[in-house]
Amino acid sequence: MTAAMSAATASTSLLAAEDIRVYYPVHGGILRRVVGQVRAVDGVSLQISPGEIVSVVGESGCGKSTLGLALLGLTPVASGRLSLNGKPIEVRKPSSWRPFRRDFQIVFQDPYGSLNPRHTVQEMLSEPLQIHKLAKATDLRDRAAELLQRVGLDRDYLNRYAHAFSGGQRQRLAIARALAVEPRLIVCDEIVAALDVSVQAQIVNLLLRLREEMGLALLFISHDLSLVRSISNRVHVMYLGRIAESATSGELFSRPRHPYTRSLLDSIPTLQRGKRPSILTGEPPSAMNPPAGCAFHTRCPGRKELCSRERPELQAVDGGLAACHFPLE
Repeated sequence: MTAAMSAATASTSLLAAEDIRVYYPVHGGILRRVVGQVRAVDGVSLQISPGEIVSVVGESGCGKSTLGLALLGLTPVASGRLSLNGKPIEVRKPSSWRPFRRDFQIVFQDPYGSLNPRHTVQEMLSEPLQIHKLAKATDLRDRAAELLQRVGLDRDYLNRYAHAFSGGQRQRLAIARALAVEPRLIVCDEIVAALDVSVQAQIVNLLLRLREEMGLALLFISHDLSLVRSISNRVHVMYLGRIAESATSGELFSRPRHPYTRSLLDSIPTLQRGKRPSILTGEPPSAMNPPAGCAFHTRCPGRKELCSRERPELQAVDGGLAACHFPLE
């Protein structure tokens, strides 16, 4: 991507990331010296437009949650370029993120660990309003009550503590807290994975309604491919810290071009008799010592000699992008 193209993309996107890398040092020996590094995110580029739902999927350990944290400056970024609202950010300078904290929020997977057990509901919802000076002290209770009602909870809950709520109610509280500063993008990191199926549907419907009402963009990080298919505009498939395939939701689920994507889709449970999916075998390689060539070649049923020698870059295929020397037809 040329500098001119990068600038044009950044100016029209709510969030534009290019070649983002997050490396974690590995220490060993008696002196605990650095003996290696884990390439949690290894050169990822993506864009999110206003009001868009973009999903990131992949196996556990592929780097999708780390990517979500990196895009919000919540974990150190080794290198890369990032712009928010068309304005570039110095990714290695923490103070560069401060002007954008209101616009970009995150809701974590664990509704039990993401809320402060020492704060009442009113205190946890009032804190972001006070930090960003969005309400007078006399108006904090009313604003907190409005946030509760927006996520489907009763204002009588203001004086309760987090332990008094169910998992679904706690996740609604976490969403209300994210909404307090009127963000433009919310990163949803496996936010329904710990909830009952019926509650999952309620939370997803709530997010979709808020998206319509507030014009929110959502970065949806999930293992649930069926859910991703039903709500996403675009989907990025990650493998070992890199994007293996990227396409619109309809194109990716109807015509996957990367063997890894095909294996993920074949793993979706089905009640149809006679279907014999190509189940993915083996474990992902180490992110500290990835294999040469294509990172997926050690598990790919269609690998060829070239795959073990040269690492494929994302290339245009019909309907999207795939990092594969021999994309599927």
